[in-house]
Amino acid sequence: MLPSLSRRHGLAFGLAALIAALAPAQAGFAAETVLAPEVLALSPDQPGAPHTAANAAAIAALPKDFAFVTPGKLTVAVSAFAPPLAVQASDARTLIGADPEIARLVAEALGLELELIAVAWPDWPLGVTSGKYDAVISNVGVTEERKEKYDFATYRQGVHGFYVPLDSPIQSLAEPKDIAGLKIITGSGAIQERILLEWNRLNTEAGLAPAELLFFDDDAAETLALLSGRADANFNPNGTQAWNATVTGKTRRVGLISAGWPNLAEVGVVTKKDNGLSPALVIALNGIIADGSYAQVLTRWGLTEEAVPESRENPPGLPKF
Repeated sequence: MLPSLSRRHGLAFGLAALIAALAPAQAGFAAETVLAPEVLALSPDQPGAPHTAANAAAIAALPKDFAFVTPGKLTVAVSAFAPPLAVQASDARTLIGADPEIARLVAEALGLELELIAVAWPDWPLGVTSGKYDAVISNVGVTEERKEKYDFATYRQGVHGFYVPLDSPIQSLAEPKDIAGLKIITGSGAIQERILLEWNRLNTEAGLAPAELLFFDDDAAETLALLSGRADANFNPNGTQAWNATVTGKTRRVGLISAGWPNLAEVGVVTKKDNGLSPALVIALNGIIADGSYAQVLTRWGLTEEAVPESRENPPGLPKF
């Protein structure tokens, strides 16, 4: 689960100039990953962004009576909070990032024009159920609770990372006992908080000290708390933290945890429950996986670790605790 536009997106603008001066293969990114110059600069013009052809099978799977918000367009909500997932470009207007590029590929596969809408994170559930937009592509993790209200067509692994300062003595945070007694930054009301609360419960049962969970309003406050020693680690979505580690060169990853812990979990395109759109989305997503455009997006934005071999409709998600 990710925070709202108002909390996060502003950090990216101050980082744009710094990004270009830093080596792209640092903490959190695979050594072979080379990020494109337009990606590093957060340019509104992304000439290297891939495209795909219309997918006849996906188009045929669309419900015959489905009423798109705007005829001929796929209207997709995105919470543009931070790169590499989604952010406002350096023009403070254009939405760029991995999620907007996936959205465009899906729209192209369905033979539709893409219309992106920037939304605050808390607003997407009501927007989907009220029909304000056709889908949400914004790093929304699959959970059993969400599946009661929405359908999912998965397109990425849901993973969260533990990040610490470069000089931290912590080398690994991989299981509940590792966080005992630590001060951990995380997202309030988010999937990652639920995981940490469950780890605290297990630690308490085992006679270990629970971790202290810390919540902040923005990335800048989180970074200051982490680097000043007020917190021991930051546990939040991996992609954004990997990007920040690359940009600043001041943090490193010491753990990677599935959003569905203790099971695997995935991130999905969200649609209104039982509106019939998700089967077509699955076909469209599997098409872009097969033609390589999907891999191009993840490579461009440093997210190859989070690739899935295939899209699935409503797979098992984070259980109810």
